[in-house]
Amino acid sequence: MTSEIRIEKDSLGEVKVPQTALYGAQTQRAINNFPISGICISRPMIHALGIIKQGSAKINSQLGNIPKDIAHAIQLAAQEVIDGKLDSHFPIDIYQTGSGTSSNMNVNEVISRRAAQLVPELSINIHPNDHINFGQSSNDTFPTAIRIAAYLETKNSLIPALKYLYETFLKKGSEYKHVVKTGRTHLMDAMPITFEQEFSGYAHQIEMGIKRIESILYQMSELPMGGTAVGTGINTDPEFPIKFAKEISKLTGESFREAENHFEAQATVDAPVALSSQLKTLAVSIMKIVNDLRWMNSGPNGGLGEIQLATLQPGSSIMPGKVNPVIEESMAMVCAQVIGYDTSISIGGLSGNFELNVMLPMVAHSLLESIRMLANASKNLAEKSVSKILVNENHIKSMIDKNPILITALNPLIGYDLASKIAKKSFKEKRALKEVALEMCDLSEEELDNAFNPFKMTKGGFVK
Repeated sequence: MTSEIRIEKDSLGEVKVPQTALYGAQTQRAINNFPISGICISRPMIHALGIIKQGSAKINSQLGNIPKDIAHAIQLAAQEVIDGKLDSHFPIDIYQTGSGTSSNMNVNEVISRRAAQLVPELSINIHPNDHINFGQSSNDTFPTAIRIAAYLETKNSLIPALKYLYETFLKKGSEYKHVVKTGRTHLMDAMPITFEQEFSGYAHQIEMGIKRIESILYQMSELPMGGTAVGTGINTDPEFPIKFAKEISKLTGESFREAENHFEAQATVDAPVALSSQLKTLAVSIMKIVNDLRWMNSGPNGGLGEIQLATLQPGSSIMPGKVNPVIEESMAMVCAQVIGYDTSISIGGLSGNFELNVMLPMVAHSLLESIRMLANASKNLAEKSVSKILVNENHIKSMIDKNPILITALNPLIGYDLASKIAKKSFKEKRALKEVALEMCDLSEEELDNAFNPFKMTKGGFVK
């Protein structure tokens, strides 16, 4: 067994570390201390931490704070972190020290050892703290990583998926713009509405969700980096924060900037909480939409049966031929989870004390999972469900012809009270509205045909 481990040292003493591991003593202590969930920090966070270390090395070298050859080696190793080549060397559980210090030291140790492997001719030891972490603290590094990771994932993954879903709803609505269906309020028959109108409402929910999320990204673009331990910037170059933000902007192609107030940026996760709240709102919107689709698809004989969702898999292990709205159910579970994550993030946000929040890894995990799942599930909903919806036009027409609520169009012509009597008599005797109306009011057959035209009712105003 001795050949499979090596001995590493830190300020607390010696630690046994796997021989092939790039990390060192502090990472191993965290592995030993937190056997909690088996969930490690995500790829977006590792990617963001790699960007931070690469950018920091470059700026600190330019400012003359670390040797150029060491900075070069750090940047090479950090690029491998960014590219995902070293992900197996980040094994620490997300339920760890609340500042994310364990994960910050994990990346410092990995880059230190890997940099030495990549540039073995360096005579100077590449130190995890003195070089990779120069002018930094976990207290500004980890919050910065959260913002970079969430910003990039939202911009590059979630928003494109939501735009695709938005466009798919509009396209499907346009495809069936000629179909008038029974509207519903309180789950009861109401005035007619076209499929295009109904689906435009869904599309606008998604569109507003995109706008709300985009409005928070400006807050997320503020980087706490440079505040170090408590926001004062102790042990970092005064020029570092602004130069660092510019370098991160170059590396990512996005517009990041130095935090307007480092004390706020490090002591709170208010910006991530705000982003999460908009993800929750989006989840609420989409939950409503998929439940509507499930209702419209219900049946095929005992439900509404207005639409037919794609047949994707058998729906029952005991009932042959049963098919379920599985994509909608999957999406609904994602929405429920995102709402739960938002609660966790909110609790995390109010758990800061003085100059530091102490639930950063949990906030990072919950926020990035919400973004990832909403992106994947939204794309899936568009591709496998909305785009494949078939509308049962004949069935819908037969239902709207029997809708007693159509009598509403007669209110301006004969008054509410008489219209109500006609509707009740029609429903009780199971007779057509027009037939009963001819008996009970003075309108001609032509006038009634015009008034009872469901498509005209969808245009608003008075039916003329």
